[in-house]
Amino acid sequence: NGLIVYLLLFICNVYDILCLSLSLSFSLRLSAAILDDPMECSRGERLAITLAKESINRSSNRSTTGKLEVDIFELLRDSEYETGETMCQIMSKGVVAVLGPSASPASNSIISNICGEKEVPYVKVAPEDILKVQFPRFTTLDLRPTNTDVSLAVAGLLTFFNSTTSCLICAQANCLLNLEVLLRQFLISKETLSVRMLDDSQDPTPLLKEIRDDKTATIIVDANATMSHIILERVRRSYMRSTFRFREFSLLRLDDVADQRVNIVGFSVFNKTHPFFQDFLLSLNRSWQENCDHAPFAGTPLSSALLFDAVHTVVAAVQELNRSQNVGATQLSCKSSKIWEHGTSLMNYLRMVELEGLTGHIEFNSRGQRSNYALRIMQNSRDGLRQIGQWHSEQGLSMERKLPSLNVTDTLFNTTLIITTILENPYVMLKSNYQDLQGNDRYEGFCVDMLKELADILKFKYRIKLVSDGVYGVSGANGTWTGMVGELIARKADLAVAGLTITAEREKVIDFSKPFMTLGISIMYRVHLGRRPGYFSFLDPFSPGVWLFMLLAYLAVSCVLFLVARLTPYEWYNPHPCLKGRCSLLINQYSLGNSFWFPVGGFMQQGSTIAPRALSTRCVSGVWWAFTLIIISSYTANLAAFLTVQRMEVPIESVDDLADQTAIEYGTMHGGSTMTFFQNSRYQTYQRMWNFMHSKQPSVFVKSTEEGIARVLNSNYAYLLESTMNEYYRQRNCNLTQIGGLLDTKGYGIGMPLGSVYRDEFDLAILKLQEENRLEILKRKWWDGGKCPKEEDHRAKGLGMENIGGIFVVLVCGLLVAIFMAVLEFVWMLRQTPGTELSVCEEMLRELQGIVLCRDSLQLRRRRGGSSALRPRPLALEERRQRATAASLSNGKLCTGSGLPEPLPHRLAQEAALAARGCSHIRICPECRRFQGLRVRPAGPPGASPTHSEDSMEWEKTTNSSEPE
Repeated sequence: NGLIVYLLLFICNVYDILCLSLSLSFSLRLSAAILDDPMECSRGERLAITLAKESINRSSNRSTTGKLEVDIFELLRDSEYETGETMCQIMSKGVVAVLGPSASPASNSIISNICGEKEVPYVKVAPEDILKVQFPRFTTLDLRPTNTDVSLAVAGLLTFFNSTTSCLICAQANCLLNLEVLLRQFLISKETLSVRMLDDSQDPTPLLKEIRDDKTATIIVDANATMSHIILERVRRSYMRSTFRFREFSLLRLDDVADQRVNIVGFSVFNKTHPFFQDFLLSLNRSWQENCDHAPFAGTPLSSALLFDAVHTVVAAVQELNRSQNVGATQLSCKSSKIWEHGTSLMNYLRMVELEGLTGHIEFNSRGQRSNYALRIMQNSRDGLRQIGQWHSEQGLSMERKLPSLNVTDTLFNTTLIITTILENPYVMLKSNYQDLQGNDRYEGFCVDMLKELADILKFKYRIKLVSDGVYGVSGANGTWTGMVGELIARKADLAVAGLTITAEREKVIDFSKPFMTLGISIMYRVHLGRRPGYFSFLDPFSPGVWLFMLLAYLAVSCVLFLVARLTPYEWYNPHPCLKGRCSLLINQYSLGNSFWFPVGGFMQQGSTIAPRALSTRCVSGVWWAFTLIIISSYTANLAAFLTVQRMEVPIESVDDLADQTAIEYGTMHGGSTMTFFQNSRYQTYQRMWNFMHSKQPSVFVKSTEEGIARVLNSNYAYLLESTMNEYYRQRNCNLTQIGGLLDTKGYGIGMPLGSVYRDEFDLAILKLQEENRLEILKRKWWDGGKCPKEEDHRAKGLGMENIGGIFVVLVCGLLVAIFMAVLEFVWMLRQTPGTELSVCEEMLRELQGIVLCRDSLQLRRRRGGSSALRPRPLALEERRQRATAASLSNGKLCTGSGLPEPLPHRLAQEAALAARGCSHIRICPECRRFQGLRVRPAGPPGASPTHSEDSMEWEKTTNSSEPE
């Protein structure tokens, strides 16, 4: 069911002071004083007195010799001195009663005091005094219903309708005192009764909207007739279907402030069955049309009707009193203590008056207050006004029928709504064959499908029409709105269904449903692709500078390692530990070549056969290994991204970059919410962007999204638009991309006229679609299906030769360099050997032949000038033993017992004889467990016996030799 709002409106007198005196020709004289507010352009009180005089003079019950005359005096607002002077003038003429409405407490008090001192009856038609008089004057009568009675009537209705939350709008400063009884019964709190102040000059629209948003069930308004009419008029413009309650229901013309969809319930004291009621109402309306350019409010002020009844009440009492005594007016002076002798008697007769007036039954209690009257409870309907109950001052509330709740869904049933929209992909689009179609069938898109879903839920019909000016809506300098927002304000459409952004400025003039899509402002720019991954993409993880510093680091470490290894004594060691001090030769494994090779093995994480011995060399090695660990890990982490991702090179990466440059132009759609966002933003960056866009010539604003995208693709231009539309167009054009994140967060909603009763129903329907995931299904239907892959797709893809082909190039180049170096070494060795029998080419061809035929890897050392290709004769066991006795452990260098090397040519002469297949010259040292090779020391003179036994043979370590022989 729709939200039911009960609004009780107090129609108060628009004039501050109204004092009347009447004069009756020949026998009685009554005077009148009245205050007119020139700003209101109203003479209702004057006309009421004139109509009362004419009706009394035409009465057949009056004597033909008697005639009622009226004297009218005007008083200024809150002028105590002038009020006193005027009252003294009235008393000096001689009066029998004073009538007057007055909303001024000071003037009211002076009139009441003067009449009380002179015992002249004072019939008051003004609202009840705020300040209660402890001992009220006996001469004062209150013709208007008291504030206590009004509060009790309102409380009874609130209780009957079981109103949980209420709001009191105070348009007058004294409203809290006027409704004291109501406030005592319903304590002021946010949950029960809240109070909101409203100035007479203030527009009630924002306040009404705020109250409606708070889901307040009951609204009580204490305002004068003018403000009451303004509130009703705003309610009609806001398209609210609410239930209103008025105290003076019949005094308002409802044809221009409400329609059949507005449910109104109110109070009325008017007696429409009075024979003079229709003439009275028509006469007042005719008087306004003749004397005023505009009516101050629709209907009749209550004070005019009360004055009409006051004249008849005083005349009726005088007539009854005149039957028993001759009533005559007496001239009184404010300076004397003389009183009117008939005043007390007339007051007694006034308290006994009972008659039917324009405001219903007139009767007074002993305190001079109106009693035994009823406030009729009226309801507006399609058939007109009907009474649904009444509140009686003695019997309380009695309802004839319960107020029916307004079912909005039933009202929407079979109702045709006008839908305004705008062509915008993919929300609303024309079908390809739209020329052959009619009506709603011409359109398709996300919003069209959503509208069909909503129509199925709420059971309404709709007709789609495009907005005339083709814009969403922007406020003009004079406060008018364009686009779809303007059509909603002008009531040309019931709903605006499109990508309409919910903004604070628009919320002031129209209503929005709950957002059906959440988004934000984004930046669209064209794609600037960098170079595709090439053959040498494996070098991309590091910049050229890093590679250069890595090379320098390698050279530095190699040099430092060579230097440190030469300086430290712990890297110099005895290569023949088995000699146990018999060899004084020390070697260092970190030659210049090894020093450069050791870092390469560590960098490639393959290691080497060289192990540091000293603490200093180990320190250099550890630091280098840590360095290579970080470098290799960083390289591996970045290699995949550089080989698989085609990077985009853009000159801007965020909105700040865009704002800090002027080479790239940027703009938004003219008249859209994005333009309004930058225009009203107080963020410094966005203010600079707005100043740039606003002052740029030619204009950077576009009329449509398609125009903005074309400008992005064809020029150096960035387009600011909603992220959902950015996503849609990026799916269909791979040359577009989004820069940075979202600039804000907002939502799309369905626009409605301000105060639309449909809002709650559409809110529930949208929530239902969201809970059932139907909106997400529609979004996928219209957003997916583009030809561009999703940017968030990170599935593994195979690498092609264009990604890693460069490493094959490096491998081939390395192999070619190795072959080239082998050839150089081969040629160099041949050049260094004296005496040659074969040319270099012949030697190389022989080696190639051996490679092709897969010959053995074992061969004799080449000898120039001899049969270098012949294998030596294998030695017999006895001969090997004889030669072994003279062998010496040399580790690449021959040594004597004293550690001095033997002549090298003699050692080389023995080498060929030891190259037999049997490997009988190899053993494992029992002490160091290393391979050792037997080298024969030159024997003594022929026939000499060996000087050493087999146990004293000297072996040399051959597997760790680092020095060339």
